[in-house]
Amino acid sequence: MNKAQSRGPKTISPDLEEEFHAIARWAGCELLNSELAGGTLRLVIDREGGITHGDCETISKQISALLDVVDFGQQRYLLEVSSPGLDRPLYKASDYERFAGHRVRVTHYSDGRKETHVGRLEGLADGDTAVLELDDGERIELALDGVVKARLEIEL
Repeated sequence: MNKAQSRGPKTISPDLEEEFHAIARWAGCELLNSELAGGTLRLVIDREGGITHGDCETISKQISALLDVVDFGQQRYLLEVSSPGLDRPLYKASDYERFAGHRVRVTHYSDGRKETHVGRLEGLADGDTAVLELDDGERIELALDGVVKARLEIEL
């Protein structure tokens, strides 16, 4: 592998990704995201009611054992297993339904321009369009395929 290939996110094989999902399910959790970048394998997990340190520890031990068995690369790596946090990203369409009523920050491309909106998430329209009510009362619809990043806003 040359230096250019060793930088940035690397892909995780679909088979290995499915094993990660299975381990998370076994532990009563859901794997939201996995990413391999810069020698760090990051896994984000969630469960109804929230993630505990014990959940992260259990999944970390199981994933580590799996990676030892499948000979996960020749280089050293760091394994991070964490919760999505209070300002969690919205990863999939069902998140837009689950977090309806929460404030969100959504960055998306529309007509070739990148825009960011903050407002109250109303949910999904037609299964693939996020509906937001902005602070000024304007209601907008954003196609999910144009979303670059979406996260919950922390409300105190």
